[in-house]
Amino acid sequence: MSQAHPALRALQPRPTTRSAASQFRWPPALRHSAPGLCLAAAGVAAARLVHDVLPMIPTLTAAMVLGMIAAHLPALRTLTQGVARPGLGVAAKRLMRVAIVLLGLQLSLADVVGLGWVTALMVLVVVAVTFTGTLWLGRRLGLPGDQPLLVATGYSICGASAIGAVSQTTKSDQKDVANAVAVVTLCGTLAIAVLPLLHYPLGLADASFGRWVGASVHDVGQVVAAAQTAGPAALKEAVLVKLMRVALLAPLVALIAISARRRTAETSSVRPPLIPLFVAGFLTMILLRTSGNIPEEALTHAATAQHLLLAAALFGLGSSIHLPSMTRTGGRMALLGLASWVVIAGLSYLGVILTS
Repeated sequence: MSQAHPALRALQPRPTTRSAASQFRWPPALRHSAPGLCLAAAGVAAARLVHDVLPMIPTLTAAMVLGMIAAHLPALRTLTQGVARPGLGVAAKRLMRVAIVLLGLQLSLADVVGLGWVTALMVLVVVAVTFTGTLWLGRRLGLPGDQPLLVATGYSICGASAIGAVSQTTKSDQKDVANAVAVVTLCGTLAIAVLPLLHYPLGLADASFGRWVGASVHDVGQVVAAAQTAGPAALKEAVLVKLMRVALLAPLVALIAISARRRTAETSSVRPPLIPLFVAGFLTMILLRTSGNIPEEALTHAATAQHLLLAAALFGLGSSIHLPSMTRTGGRMALLGLASWVVIAGLSYLGVILTS
């Protein structure tokens, strides 16, 4: 075949070399996680919109419920259980860990110490009795897996964040985690509506009401929502008491890790760490906040990021809930949740009365 005339060759398109950008390949793990992470981000945006339209519904609760809806709508179920599942799993586990670490920036040891040893003793007793009582009742009710442990942790410490921390240590089944978060989150949301109605009938001053809310409501956001109805004095007391409960997260996780190491030692030579890395990060953030070297603006941004990451994690957990399976233990789980709520509210009220 004869070669083309030089003039014709000049008119032919020349092969182009691909740019560095077109040659770039996303890491496989990120490619697999991207759809689910994008879906979680969309779920958080929708939850924020729900909260803006209906302020009485916390963003975290909305995120959890929207995740459950996405898992059961035929149009979205294929997505949540298919291509988006890896990313939703990353949101439920990895983003939860980051949220727990950032939670430490909300806690200053100086503020907690300022509450005094009497209040500290009251909080310790409420946490201990609520944890052991809920754990005992959950096992008596025959709840499967780690559900009794996770519900006990959520009620006694700080809701979904505490459940996430313990579940990472015990390697709990994600369905157990999702069910525990669901009942703790929904009961905590119910407390936002019920506790303010009992403020004056129970004869509590504003500051005492705030301490009661801080000692009995699960999530920090739920504490703020309930306590702010009684004014700034109640809100300040509520947050400080609540953060004292949050401070007990690290020792509780350490105790559970010790128990897990002992059980594992009987069957395996590989033991879980005594203090998980994310709990060490949580403690580090507490020390940074206590040092006073972090600007207020940075703390505000960190609190916002923590809230959004936790919402994404709850959306991921909600998407793993299968309601037909949950109905098998739904009645017993609801009974445990309501009983634990009564226990912690009653103990906290008694503690506030005795220490006021």
